[in-house]
Amino acid sequence: MKLFMVLIGCKPKGRHTEQHDVFFGIANEIKELVPEMKSFWPEAKNKIHLDGWREVEYVYNQKVTIVLKSDLNQSEQNNAALSSNDVNPKLFFINLGGYKQNDLEEYHYKLIIAANDKSVAIKQAKQTAFFKHTHFAGAASHIDDKYGIDVDDIYELEDILSEEFKSKYAIVLSPCTVTQEDELHIGYFKLDKL
Repeated sequence: MKLFMVLIGCKPKGRHTEQHDVFFGIANEIKELVPEMKSFWPEAKNKIHLDGWREVEYVYNQKVTIVLKSDLNQSEQNNAALSSNDVNPKLFFINLGGYKQNDLEEYHYKLIIAANDKSVAIKQAKQTAFFKHTHFAGAASHIDDKYGIDVDDIYELEDILSEEFKSKYAIVLSPCTVTQEDELHIGYFKLDKL
């Protein structure tokens, strides 16, 4: 199973511009998540599309693995519970917001960071080029949303994953030396074409 980060778009009734949201789900293939994406955004009335997606495999020298909770032995479950004391890194989803002078738009940069706690993740996010370069006097860059994708369901996992996903799966991080970045699939993808 794989963890997917999906940028969903639609133009809901009564809106003048396309709206977006980020969906996280667990499946073997992206197309298996279509029913969950539709139920994630019911106001879209099944008129959603994807503007991009990523299979989350590597984050800051951490390999991301999805396992069935039922496959974790008692020792691993105890270690997962112990990891909640910030000994092991967790995944954090952060949505940065920023501005450009003379441009009536708020720009966003979405990233996943592996860190021991939220404060470290936020500090890392503030080191990105986006955070440093999308602001000016009176319009500071900022962190719009902060959510945790954790190695277990103790933290803020429920803010991102549906009840179905978090009851069945655990996200396990392990150190790796691979500096590979996840492939980003960018463009307009109709759900029925996945």
